[in-house]
Amino acid sequence: MSFRSQSWRSSSLTRRSMLAAGGATLFTTPGAFAEELLKPTPRLTEGPFYPDRLPLDQDNDLIVIGDGTTPAVGEITHLTGRVLTPAGSTLRGATVEIWQCDANAVYLHSQDSDRKKSQQDQNFQGYGKFETASDGGYRFRTIKPVPYPGRPAPHIHIKVSQNGHELLTTQLLIRGHEGNVRDGVFRQVRQSEQRDLLLGDFKRVAESKIGELSCNFDIILGKTPADAREG
Repeated sequence: MSFRSQSWRSSSLTRRSMLAAGGATLFTTPGAFAEELLKPTPRLTEGPFYPDRLPLDQDNDLIVIGDGTTPAVGEITHLTGRVLTPAGSTLRGATVEIWQCDANAVYLHSQDSDRKKSQQDQNFQGYGKFETASDGGYRFRTIKPVPYPGRPAPHIHIKVSQNGHELLTTQLLIRGHEGNVRDGVFRQVRQSEQRDLLLGDFKRVAESKIGELSCNFDIILGKTPADAREG
């Protein structure tokens, strides 16, 4: 079965079940509901390299372009997660976009790729998108991010939108990477508990024979689509 045809299997969300089971308590105990809200994923800059020429292939598999058979260079990573409201409800019909530089530190952007044409991995898609179903889940196959000049912290850019409304633009960084402490963009997030919400664990897939990784990163919106429309 190909990656594109795999059915989405989301991880369990204990917070949601807790909300459902304890709803009566939350609404009768002052301040309890506020404490149960999930902490929103902090916003981070879109940066200068959102693709200015989107690729023809914009699916959620960034490792192989179109009908190509040669995979991109890098550590293959299965990036999964869900888009959630602060109350823990899943968001259906949200478009999740990701973009990142290739293993040679080249972005899919004319200001970067045109200058580094000989370095660019022509087999890396560089950008992809996925629309969430009723479970709010998203899934991408990409590479583990690498640092590039000016950004010592490897990262994946993420944008969430719905019905033409941008809901969140942020970045996913690697937990424990030595470059995080020197990264100016990451350090703009002053509070350590907020920075922690931008970090993901890139773990080895035990059954993989080619050293694949997995990372689960839930995206918590700071506002609902209704809030965005009103704004």
